[in-house]
Amino acid sequence: MGAVLQQLKKGMLAVWKDFGTFVKWVLFSCLIGVVVGGVGILFHYAIEFVTGLRKTYDWLILFLPVGGLLILLAYHFCRMEKDRGTNFVLIAVRTNEPMPLRTAPLIFFSTLVTHLCGGSSGREGAALQLGGSISSRIGRWMRLDDKDERIITMCGMSAAFSALFGTPLTAAVFSMEVVSVGVMYYAAIVPCVLSSVIGAMAASMCGIAPTQFTVTGIPPLTPLTLLQVAGLSVLCALLSILFCIMMHKAPALYRRVIPNRYLCIAVAGVLVAFLSFLVGTQDYNGAGMDVIARAIAGEARWEAFALKLVFTALTLGAGFKGGEIVPVFFIGATFGNVMGGLLGLPPSFGAALGMVSVFCGVTNCPLTSLILSFELFGTQGIALYAVACAVSYMMSGYYGLYSEQKILYSKVKPEFIDKRAQ
Repeated sequence: MGAVLQQLKKGMLAVWKDFGTFVKWVLFSCLIGVVVGGVGILFHYAIEFVTGLRKTYDWLILFLPVGGLLILLAYHFCRMEKDRGTNFVLIAVRTNEPMPLRTAPLIFFSTLVTHLCGGSSGREGAALQLGGSISSRIGRWMRLDDKDERIITMCGMSAAFSALFGTPLTAAVFSMEVVSVGVMYYAAIVPCVLSSVIGAMAASMCGIAPTQFTVTGIPPLTPLTLLQVAGLSVLCALLSILFCIMMHKAPALYRRVIPNRYLCIAVAGVLVAFLSFLVGTQDYNGAGMDVIARAIAGEARWEAFALKLVFTALTLGAGFKGGEIVPVFFIGATFGNVMGGLLGLPPSFGAALGMVSVFCGVTNCPLTSLILSFELFGTQGIALYAVACAVSYMMSGYYGLYSEQKILYSKVKPEFIDKRAQ
């Protein structure tokens, strides 16, 4: 009896200790969710405003070279010329390298300039940097230890991503999954989920609707459908490899051809503006959420994915700021719409599959991708989305959008490899 009581006492002490940690992270998560979520909400409305201006005054694209010079000057004056973008956030989580607070206003301003002038970029990369830098600074102000600072940085990533897209589960899991492929940071699950949910709640209270699409023509689960979905997923995996290669090679090509950074970004602005007038539409400028919506509705041009890929590589490779994920959604949705139709799948469903498959391929985050399909498209066809994510993850090899992402375990064997994404 005495031994049982002793064990019970130890168990109660352990629970009490864990309860203290739980309360600590509830408080910290609420703080990060409110602060970073609030910044994310402001960022959302600012992006919507400048995008509306660009669509109203399409001549603003002529100022893209000037916008690029303003971005470089801003980073120069803030002594952030060697900024590594989202890769810096991954390093901060893995090694607790401090993120300067000035990263937040810089990426906020630079992304707005890129979108105002018609550069092809998204916003989630900016959101991750916003959330990561603000939460990292808050962690240092509160004098958290090394490990807790890493967790609070992931909280900021989750809150900002969730506030922008209204996908709290995706945001929380992405923050834990993207840093090291094969290892989930489960110690951060409570803080990340709470921060993410609070960020999404704050956005909803401010009138920001979550990103959702209505997919039509979802087929039943049959052997033929499985083959069609697997075939499309293999093609999406190949497309994701191409996207990663172009995004990594574009900056090197720019440096080799035009070594001067200021001349380089100005030339890139001229190229993007010229191509926009050449194709006769600004569908490929900015994030392109309206084109994604049309693709999910079943309408997409066959060349749209290739043009968006070129526009995005020209823009971000030269030093314009923003994110890559929404362009990935654009490319995946338009490609899936066209190729899905050729494989016998309904175009709307093919677009949804393409969207999550290419996202999975470039991020190496299969669990995040599956949850994303649930939050964006609903539960119908979830088994087929799971097949698509699994096939894309395996067939995309060791390529990745973020060069600082560590792939710790093989995609085809249960063995430790520890290599960076290519």
